[in-house]
Amino acid sequence: MLNRRELLAATAAAASTYGLGSFPLGWAADKSGKKRRLLMFTRSQGYQHASVSREKSEYGPAELVMMDLGQKHGFDVDATKDGTIFTPENIANYDAFFFYTQGDLSQQKSRDNAPPVSAEGKAAFLKAIKEGKGFIATHSSSDTYHSPDHYGKNQFVNQPNRDPYIQMIGGEFIKHGPQQVATMKIADNKFPGLDGRGSEFDIKDEWYSLKNFAEDMHVILVQETKGMRGSDYDRPNYPATWARMHGDGRVFYTSMGHRADVWTNPIFQALILGAVSWATGNVDAELTPNIREVAPKFATMPPSRG
Repeated sequence: MLNRRELLAATAAAASTYGLGSFPLGWAADKSGKKRRLLMFTRSQGYQHASVSREKSEYGPAELVMMDLGQKHGFDVDATKDGTIFTPENIANYDAFFFYTQGDLSQQKSRDNAPPVSAEGKAAFLKAIKEGKGFIATHSSSDTYHSPDHYGKNQFVNQPNRDPYIQMIGGEFIKHGPQQVATMKIADNKFPGLDGRGSEFDIKDEWYSLKNFAEDMHVILVQETKGMRGSDYDRPNYPATWARMHGDGRVFYTSMGHRADVWTNPIFQALILGAVSWATGNVDAELTPNIREVAPKFATMPPSRG
């Protein structure tokens, strides 16, 4: 795990090298001059990723990167693991919510010893998204609030009965294989943050195999499975990053973000900056559903394994 000084140095280097310090989306504030305010929630119920672990510092690596990006690009970030923050009064204070979570957040015990999200808090949060709040999520946020009976015989099955959170985020984690370099095929190089990135890029991370995709999603990045190691990727290409509308709320998810060095990768940072900018309403994006065009066999499951 990188320490705070190393993380911020790496972020600054990426900004200098790739022009992120003057990110060209004009998203520091809305027309009234008010800064956008983002709540970053990183509670982990079953498994806590090193990128959000606070064992060695006040905040985890991913939290530090987001705070640093907020300072540089004109938005405020409050990072917490405390599930009691989800009340209508607190929710109203934020323009968008950034999740890097894991597991059933309603459970009392968690790997980070943080208070759970109540049933009322979850309902209030989902209602707020549907009514227009923004939502950005990375990596294990799709391994959060699983659909009923997800594990066991249904783990490798697309399920019509999906948890409301899974319905909102637009996809659900199945399993993952070994960390490896993989290709992200860019399905939309006009989405904010991907301008001029071409048709694909390679990056090393822990790659999620996913299911229960929302068919109205606008796919941004497609997982190229050819040549990948592990039975979890023994399937046709499938969505890895997407955006969609959930009622009036703007929802973005990317499966990337396991590794701390991904958080300092300039391509990833530009994509996250674009996602925050879009989710908070500072820029617009074309969201025509395209899942059947760019990943026509998205519903094909990998072989089940013990």
